Amino acid sequence: MTYTLRDQVLGCWVGKAVGGTLGQTFEGLEGPLEADFYTPVPTEMVPNDDLDLQVVFAAVLSGMDEPRVDRHLLAKAWRKHVGFPWNEYGVALRNFAEGIRPPHTGSFDNWFTCGEGAAIRSELWACLAAGDPDRAAAYAYEDACFDHAGDGIVAAQFLARLQSYAFVESDCDRLLDVALEGVPFGSGIRDVVQDTRAWVAEAIHWTEVRSRIMAKYGRSDFTDVRPNTGFVILGWLAGRDFSERILICNNCGEDTDSSTASLGALLGILDPGSIDARWVEPIGHDLVLNDDIYDLDAPPTIEGFTDLVLALRDRLPSEVPSTAESEFDPAAFSIPVRIGWMNTLSGRWDIRDQTELPPAGTVPDLSAVEFVECSLPGTWFSWERSAFEDRILLVRLTLDAGDADTIRLMVHSSEHFRVWLDGEYLFGGQGTQYAFPAPHMAPVGQFTDVGIGQGAHDLVVAIKRPPSTRSRAEIVLAATTVPDAHWIPHAFRPGRRPVPAEALGWSRGIVELTEGGR
Repeated sequence: MTYTLRDQVLGCWVGKAVGGTLGQTFEGLEGPLEADFYTPVPTEMVPNDDLDLQVVFAAVLSGMDEPRVDRHLLAKAWRKHVGFPWNEYGVALRNFAEGIRPPHTGSFDNWFTCGEGAAIRSELWACLAAGDPDRAAAYAYEDACFDHAGDGIVAAQFLARLQSYAFVESDCDRLLDVALEGVPFGSGIRDVVQDTRAWVAEAIHWTEVRSRIMAKYGRSDFTDVRPNTGFVILGWLAGRDFSERILICNNCGEDTDSSTASLGALLGILDPGSIDARWVEPIGHDLVLNDDIYDLDAPPTIEGFTDLVLALRDRLPSEVPSTAESEFDPAAFSIPVRIGWMNTLSGRWDIRDQTELPPAGTVPDLSAVEFVECSLPGTWFSWERSAFEDRILLVRLTLDAGDADTIRLMVHSSEHFRVWLDGEYLFGGQGTQYAFPAPHMAPVGQFTDVGIGQGAHDLVVAIKRPPSTRSRAEIVLAATTVPDAHWIPHAFRPGRRPVPAEALGWSRGIVELTEGGR
């Protein structure tokens, strides 16, 4: 059957809405799952950031006299219209509020550089550059660099290339080959796509392919793009029709609303008529956005959004965007701290528990501790086990929450820890190897909500040395507003401004973490 461009763009958004609505119920669950339809059956499209953010960008660009895809324009759209505090979104918005500009908003001090947040925004760029995968990938970069780096950007570019070429090509192998032309060798995205293709070609059951993907690419972060991109390819190649394909993808688990929405959009481009009516009837055609999308004049229906995108496509310049890189000195955003050491076996603490730390509620005498001034590379840092000078590391820093009356303080640590605020015990927790340092859903015991007065406060965090089975301790500190969990800019920098680089020194043992640290 021959489809018009409008048919395919509409199919993209309908497939996106179907996949996102199906997957949202199962988000974060470990697969394999056994879903065979919506659970529960909805009465309208379930709002999903996967589509919301693309509506924001399209509406903002459409409102410009001379629209262009530019990372700085998109960053301003984030700041004006988006209230999502989640994962990489929250970190990037914090970085932007602190004066950092993309691409550094995505790469600096961001544990979630490889989250799904940009991969799920690829369809807009594919629709605006239908049949032109190079330009689609360039658009995707301008978007993804706001809140991602490394494979987090590569995944968005790969999907944009794949979906763009799907407007003019239907052969799976040819589509994947063209999509991979823009993916660097050695990247996790190239590897997982090639592995998944090969495993499916062995004609083994999809559950076995899923197990292999997780064994090689799985992380504690269920939103990681590497396994989730593998699930998109698995559902596409292993299924026989729209329904079977999105159900296989969804039933792989992990970030189900994202992966299933990406696949649904791809299938909708390739064959809009393949989307069974049973998937569309419950959700209808109204465009339903999250309440955290602000001050936006958005079309009321998916058809209206389709027409907006098509009109925007005709107004965009045909050239690949070229944006000058902004200068950035990460040392200017370091966090000044004082470091000290204690040994619970020396008698300097009267009591301790099995963690070797003082029990909950106790206040250690720190008067004899010699604190040394140094700095941390950001809120996410690591300390090598070999560099622990004693059994307990003490990190002392200033906390200034600005105008917030109540904050959420998160200490997400791989090792056991205790926290004191202004000389009073605040909370403590057990270390975890299940890393997911998102303040809005931090692990139990690794955060507390506390009333706090304005001005500077003294914060002390005690961290136990890792066991010999681990080479380093990894910590993410966060101070956010309550209840919306937005990061407080400069919360750990005196005066709420960047600390001059020349005033800071680096302590032996601190590891500056990048994407590879995950």
